[in-house]
Amino acid sequence: MKKLFITIALLTLVCACNKKETKSDAKVIGKPEIQVQDGRFTPEVMWALGKMTDKAVSPDGKRIAYIVTYYDMEQNKGNAEIYLIPSVGGKADRLTTTASNEFNLVWQDDETLLFCRDNDIISMAMKDGREKTVGTVESGIEGFKLAPDGKSIVYITTKPVKRPGHLEKLYAGLDKTTGRINEDLMYRHWDNWVDEYPQIFLADFDGSKVDVDNATCLIDSTFECPMRPWGGVEQYNYSPDSKKIAYTCRKKTGYDYAHSTNSDIFLYDIQQKTTQNLSEGIMGYDQNPVFSHNGKYIAWESMERDGYESDLIRLMVLDLETGERTNMSENFDYYFTGISWTEDDKEILGVVYYRGTDQIFACNPETKEFRQISYGYHDVHSFELVNGKLYADQVSMQYPSEIYVYNLTDNKGEGKKVSAINDDVLSQVRMGKVEEHWIKTVDGKEMLTWLIYPYNYDSTKTYPALLYCEGGPQSEVGQFWSTRWNFMVMSGAEYFIIAPNRRGTVGFGQAWTEQISGDYGGLCMQDYMRAADFFADSVKQIDKERLGACGASFGGYSVYWLAGHNHDVKGYNEGRRFKAFLAHNGMFNFEQQYLETEEMWFDNWDIGGPYWDWNNPQVKKSYANSPHLFVDKWNTPICVIHSEFDFRIVASEGMAAYNAAQMLHIPSRYLYFPDETHWVLKPQNSLLWHRNFIDWFDTNLR
Repeated sequence: MKKLFITIALLTLVCACNKKETKSDAKVIGKPEIQVQDGRFTPEVMWALGKMTDKAVSPDGKRIAYIVTYYDMEQNKGNAEIYLIPSVGGKADRLTTTASNEFNLVWQDDETLLFCRDNDIISMAMKDGREKTVGTVESGIEGFKLAPDGKSIVYITTKPVKRPGHLEKLYAGLDKTTGRINEDLMYRHWDNWVDEYPQIFLADFDGSKVDVDNATCLIDSTFECPMRPWGGVEQYNYSPDSKKIAYTCRKKTGYDYAHSTNSDIFLYDIQQKTTQNLSEGIMGYDQNPVFSHNGKYIAWESMERDGYESDLIRLMVLDLETGERTNMSENFDYYFTGISWTEDDKEILGVVYYRGTDQIFACNPETKEFRQISYGYHDVHSFELVNGKLYADQVSMQYPSEIYVYNLTDNKGEGKKVSAINDDVLSQVRMGKVEEHWIKTVDGKEMLTWLIYPYNYDSTKTYPALLYCEGGPQSEVGQFWSTRWNFMVMSGAEYFIIAPNRRGTVGFGQAWTEQISGDYGGLCMQDYMRAADFFADSVKQIDKERLGACGASFGGYSVYWLAGHNHDVKGYNEGRRFKAFLAHNGMFNFEQQYLETEEMWFDNWDIGGPYWDWNNPQVKKSYANSPHLFVDKWNTPICVIHSEFDFRIVASEGMAAYNAAQMLHIPSRYLYFPDETHWVLKPQNSLLWHRNFIDWFDTNLR
């Protein structure tokens, strides 16, 4: 149950990272032609939009290369191509037209662009668009970084997991067997069997050829670098003099890996071939190191506690000369991510999850004071600083990724949009209005809740409404854009959407985030019910007898829990607050879930540990709130969705919930994907998901 903003990164990974695939002569997918009917934003319109997955600003700051993926429903896949625009905005030129996906943009100089395609590293001359393959990684390449002096690269590839000898002999002569023998944990992770692991390799580069044949692996033993499943090239960086490499690694495997989040920052000396642990003694996640431009400091993202994946992400800085580590976030109660230094090293920049939006902040390392640079109803995914300008990949509930530019000196600046990837389609759409509301919780706290209006809102009419239950659980209901939980698709289907930042969400101080651990059936559920009641009573255009609830992961658990507590509710007909439910990949039976998931640290922290530890009060409380214990109270139509390759919350959880509803003769529907993961990423599967979503609620709430 990771943070929802990762969904977009996963789409990038699936569509752009084509390791171990060969070049294809398949049909090239281009930008589709589409006419929007009646201004309604539908799932079909959503999938016609281009998705920006990468960008890079030229060293002189004059041009921006970026990658856009367009999708073809008939082929059921996407195709990523490179585009180029002036950094001040203007006409975009398409640089590539291939059936393969381009990814990982790196400027070699102002006139030369490097990138990956299939297993190759390609060099493109800007003056004439000519391409040259400068390196091929036969085992597949996931990304690379170029040294500041341009004389080497560090790239990511994978190594196969080898069976131990006593097991290998059992497979003798059985080349067609599909059986797997495991004797340790972490044999599968999120959505993949652990048959290989990523590592980083250093290779010389003379400007025209990468010496892959003589590359050096920087990691000792079988440890991951970058860390699965989210890590990429951001998890390592060169020193300014190109002589050292700082990287992220959790040097654990099997049982230890499954029970610990303790990763560290390691410093590799290229000449001496030595490795030093820079974060030793810090027990949580340490990742994404970045050198200062003068080479004296390294900053990274740091968590304090082992086993807690949602601990406060602190800004940590190490003085390389003295070895002194400084926590810059000691008086800053918000996550600080995506670190970079200003060109004069006087400030450290990052993306901060801040009160329902993701904004660019700057920290003064001398005073430990933070200032907000960007402002508005949007989420900044990442940014790049060039010549005092910040080029951001930015989304909101009303638009997918576009490039916005801010000035380093901005004080809560609104930014200037410089790309126009989807303007032609979005200009035909009427998006639902988004409002920010702060409402009182049952214990008197203030809770940010977004209210999204139907696209065709008429104040003289009433509409059904959907309560959106966020996943995570320690995530944020921000200004995200997603091809699954897309509020504008729901708005286009003529629903109000109520989206609370209940207890457990990030961006409202760590105490708010941490309250949910060990209290899954407590205040967070009261927050949901309070939000639904508040808007049902205060917005006369919401028909309070046509409320539904939906969510995925922890949000799916929330739906199952609400289904068991949807009776004898005052102020609603038949005592039912909600008249329809939809749960995607949710936890249903905690005892079952504990022994089926893979990252054991999560349940050990948030649930309290194994269900057989009955002397633990937190365990008793947590397992007593397992939704399967309340199915005798179910009385409301429910749709269950689950996918086979979700190894975080396995498919049997959804099947059990659906079967329970059927045995109780409750109107129910089961949508099962044999080839999807914790997310639904394939275009045709996604369309079916959305059509089913709308049909289910239309059937039960119209």
